[in-house]
Amino acid sequence: MRALLQPVLAVLGALALAALILAGLGSSPTAALAALLDGALGSAYAVESTLLRAIPLVLVGLGVSVAFRCGIWNIGGEGQIQVGALVATALATRWLAADGGVAGVLALLLAGAACGAAWAGIAAWLKVHRNVSEVLSTILLNFIGVLAVAWAVQGPLQEAGGAYPQSDAFPDALRLAPLPGLRRLHTGLGVALLLPPLLWLLLFRSAAGLRLRAVGLSPEAARYAGISPERETVRVLLLSGGLAGLAGAIEVAGVTGRLFENLSSGYGFTAIAVALLARLHPVAVVPAALFFAVLATGSGAMQRAADVPRVAVQIVEALVIFFSVGFALPGRRG
Repeated sequence: MRALLQPVLAVLGALALAALILAGLGSSPTAALAALLDGALGSAYAVESTLLRAIPLVLVGLGVSVAFRCGIWNIGGEGQIQVGALVATALATRWLAADGGVAGVLALLLAGAACGAAWAGIAAWLKVHRNVSEVLSTILLNFIGVLAVAWAVQGPLQEAGGAYPQSDAFPDALRLAPLPGLRRLHTGLGVALLLPPLLWLLLFRSAAGLRLRAVGLSPEAARYAGISPERETVRVLLLSGGLAGLAGAIEVAGVTGRLFENLSSGYGFTAIAVALLARLHPVAVVPAALFFAVLATGSGAMQRAADVPRVAVQIVEALVIFFSVGFALPGRRG
């Protein structure tokens, strides 16, 4: 119960302080909250927009949760999203047949996941063989991934017309199909809802998950028990990067339909807050991702309807993230 209440209280406390700040700025906190909820959940279009934002947050948040459970600080979700989207776009616009169908879509998603895993694998190799902190390497790999996308959309993957720094549009047969009765929300939602229970089974109901958590709790004790922290580091970074790469592939195949710069909108960094708010529990990642998706989707409506300045909207978002991360961290004992 305590583990459940702590993140909830953190969010409520952050929202309460945000309300005081809004009141001090001369805005009505009640009107701002109503506008936020209306913008995120007030119509079918708004709900679809919120769920579309939640999908990559769930996937990358799962990767962050698993890595942090193993004591590995993967801060590279942003770059892993970018390279996953990049390789999926290269397949869709240059190499795969336009009528690839279901097999083609699966190839895109698997390629994106594999490329994200390989990108995280660079940090794993540096950690295991050169003792380079994964925090440093994954952060730097973020910049390289972003710049790789910028180079690709202005070079080999640029649209045929050459007018804009973006790729050609994906063929319709290589796009994720919308859910029945909906126009934008796609089948990637099913992937985002299927993976959390599977990751829960991996972490808490399998020998592999036990080894992973043992390394996170005490690498030396795990080594004494015959578990290799180096091997688990490689495995968990490959899994974490694969989930982020999958998120990038789903984003281009299901939402944007093409690759361009600044594709991710900071999903890789927000997913860290999602994972911490969920207390690194895979199933709890889903409501945590929905919370941040509501905040991001509804902030524009809060600005328009409640006359909240743009800077104040950004302050509110940062404050909620700060409180959520700061007070939802698992406590230390002893």
